Amino acid sequence: MKIVLASASPRRREILDQIGIKYDVCISNADENTIEKDPKKRVMMLSERKAMSVLKALEKGPTFICEHPESETFCVIGCDTVVYQENGNGILGKPHSEAEAFEMLSALQGGVHEVYSGVTILVSGLKTPVKRSFWERTAVHFSQMSDSEIMEYIKTGDSMDKAGAYGIQGFCARYIEGIEGDYFNVVGLPANHLYRELKSLGVC
Repeated sequence: MKIVLASASPRRREILDQIGIKYDVCISNADENTIEKDPKKRVMMLSERKAMSVLKALEKGPTFICEHPESETFCVIGCDTVVYQENGNGILGKPHSEAEAFEMLSALQGGVHEVYSGVTILVSGLKTPVKRSFWERTAVHFSQMSDSEIMEYIKTGDSMDKAGAYGIQGFCARYIEGIEGDYFNVVGLPANHLYRELKSLGVC
């Protein structure tokens, strides 16, 4: 069975590499626009959209990124991650500018926020198609940052492709006081929960 990650995220690839999962990558073209305000529902819905988009593409034939997809049984993994500030700005996506990144980081620093990831696993090629979906939550405690520290971090360029305008695994780690929950969930993929689901399906 071929495992396919429906994501362009290098961080999710690194996590799968780290836990010994062999996979291919097919980037989803799913519409990620939604008005859903509940972070759990949002990440679950978008992870399913991404996984379904890639599965449909793979089932069309060998013109896609994986070799000989018509001969394979596929296990597609879709994932979506958001930062959520319950008593503040709600769901925070990726910033579109340095000014927006500054605004997000200013709101997060000196407090606690939550990171939600939704994961959908779709298995095709079986008599009965399989769908598994789950979500994971991690609380992140953020240190107080001065305006100059926020700008110093933004100038590294690390903010611009990450939900909430920060990455726990990089330069910004020096401002993380602690977490409650799965560290890898904050990076972008809840490794342990995903592995347990794949194992229960006989995928790995």
